[in-house]
Amino acid sequence: MAETKSTQRPLSPHLQIYRWPLPMAMSILHRITGGALYVGTLLMAWWLIAAASGPNAYGRVAVFISSPIGRLVLFGYTWALIHHMLGGIRHLIWDTGRGFSPTEREWLSLATAAGSVVLTLLLWIVGYLFMGGSR
Repeated sequence: MAETKSTQRPLSPHLQIYRWPLPMAMSILHRITGGALYVGTLLMAWWLIAAASGPNAYGRVAVFISSPIGRLVLFGYTWALIHHMLGGIRHLIWDTGRGFSPTEREWLSLATAAGSVVLTLLLWIVGYLFMGGSR
């Protein structure tokens, strides 16, 4: 009778040893920001409908938007919009058949992540300067 030997094998890939590649994380984040843009678009529609409805409705929206939570939501919406746009440009580059080497994929993913943060901050700083700062 043959003796069977029991071996302990790790689960593959194990969460403790597996590292997400940056392009995969950016792809997932691209999908998440696309979903977040749906919610942000509803807020933009609320703002437009309130502006068309009169001063009372617009005043309620303005109070929400000027609150710290409203500013945080607008900042997040701005970042999601810019990040999604830069992710779309990254995909457009890939559609041309370029950017598929491992270093190019990493560089494009890092440029998307860093560029979205820098452009969002720059846009908000310029916006505050033209609007006269926080009122």
